[in-house]
Amino acid sequence: MIRLLSGLSDIAADYDALICDVWGVVHDGHHAHDAACDALRRFRRTRGPVVLLTNAPRVPEAVLEQFAALKVPADCYDAIVSSGGAARAEMARRAMGRTLPFYYIGTPRDVSIFEGLDAAAVPLEAAEVALCTGLRDDDAEVPTDYGPELTRLKAKGLVMLCANPDLVVHRGARLYWCAGALARDYEAIGGQVIYYGKPHRPVYDMARTEIARRAPAASRFLAIGDGMPTDIKGANAEGLDVLFIADGIHGEEVEPYNPEHVRELLASGGTHARYALRALKW
Repeated sequence: MIRLLSGLSDIAADYDALICDVWGVVHDGHHAHDAACDALRRFRRTRGPVVLLTNAPRVPEAVLEQFAALKVPADCYDAIVSSGGAARAEMARRAMGRTLPFYYIGTPRDVSIFEGLDAAAVPLEAAEVALCTGLRDDDAEVPTDYGPELTRLKAKGLVMLCANPDLVVHRGARLYWCAGALARDYEAIGGQVIYYGKPHRPVYDMARTEIARRAPAASRFLAIGDGMPTDIKGANAEGLDVLFIADGIHGEEVEPYNPEHVRELLASGGTHARYALRALKW
């Protein structure tokens, strides 16, 4: 049965490193969650390294810029691993010393993922691959708006590189669609998608590498997250103990907040967790 915690301090002594989600746990897209940042800071001081593992379709340097705006303190983590960074590495590999022509689906704020690479955004007809970081206008658009465009991608036979497997994310109190929703719809019509980020193994390997650089002897890792299809599923696949943040993306489904219902909620998504907290705190 899942254990409902009063805070991270209940179990901190059992672990020597954290792999922690960002959006929905550390911030809500508008402001940092101060209690969560404090909990991570205390773990770093008393137990071991904290790696933030995010499905943000941005390179870590761009995530840092966002942290500054949201007032996420630099002393609550040791490293950032992002799906955007992993996707960028794949684009660099595909370029192989030439200019890679790609079709871009996403917002101007996420172009750091390909800036400085031997790659050029081109019209669909001239592209060799598609890169999706999200909807172009997530304030006004929904995934079904992209149906005709995805059909054209499929007719061209383009592989879609999905730089954010999340389906939705909270920004303040509102849910916004993410790149994973477009990737899901592309697969539904027979398109090929390669995902970068949780729940897929490469980003967990990158997180482990960052931990090993700082604490080579660390072996007891705790994963913290709020998304069942990404954070929880990925940690389950990696055999990690999981702390589920119940008031995150699935907050509307968590009542009544008791062990039986939380276990059933997780099971409905084919996942499980050892612990749960409403929101991350010490």
